[in-house]
Amino acid sequence: MRTLFIGDIVGSPGRHIVQERLADLVEHRQIDLVIANSENSASGFGITPKIAEELLGLGIEVLTGGNHSWDRKEILEYIPHQPRLLRPANFAAINPGGGLFVGESKIGVKFAVLNLQGRVFLAANDDPFKKADEELAKLPADVAFVLVDIHAETTSEKIALGWYLDGRVTAVVGTHTHVATADEHVLPKGTAYITDVGMTGPHDGVIGMDRVGIIKKFLDGQPARFEVATGDIQMNAVLIETDEAAPRNEAGRLSAKSIERLRLHID
Repeated sequence: MRTLFIGDIVGSPGRHIVQERLADLVEHRQIDLVIANSENSASGFGITPKIAEELLGLGIEVLTGGNHSWDRKEILEYIPHQPRLLRPANFAAINPGGGLFVGESKIGVKFAVLNLQGRVFLAANDDPFKKADEELAKLPADVAFVLVDIHAETTSEKIALGWYLDGRVTAVVGTHTHVATADEHVLPKGTAYITDVGMTGPHDGVIGMDRVGIIKKFLDGQPARFEVATGDIQMNAVLIETDEAAPRNEAGRLSAKSIERLRLHID
């Protein structure tokens, strides 16, 4: 199976390149499952019900979230009714929605997506390591492919989680920093890993936002309104390949055969 994970979609430029490039990419690379992080898809902050439906309608099977999941208040009423839109599982249980989705790919492989958020330099949510244990224990034995999106600030926390879950899930992919890392590889026990997939959106600013306002903020420290940048629009993603006929990992899930970093531009 070939699974595409799209890094943080930022604003209308990010949504635009997904709309322009995803269908052709799926066809030409024979992709069977598409997952994306969408917590910045509404003007760089949060996601709305309309945008969620738009992205799901483009062929994305599951949308993951992060620290901006609640930026748009209208999502609070929507997310309990849309299980394909996740928020980190280690958010307080009182929050609406969930952080685990189980489905079936178009070639009939049962899969699960688990969304977690780190705690270093972010809100003090529940322990993502222990929450991963709890959520993975819920999965039926016939779930073959498991992907974890760890939305976290520090490389050390993401790398540690990758090693912690090696041999128990198919892939651990990092999001949140909006800067793609070049450390994609398959860990010894068969788990594909990358510290950060990078950003899908404009790269002529500062992590997706217009650079003028950001630079001013660094210079004077005053409150500023940030706008989404507009140029050098890229889609950063990873393509994870598994072989359904190969031996399973120690948890009985599919091992990753390879992980490939992709960077696409608007023609």
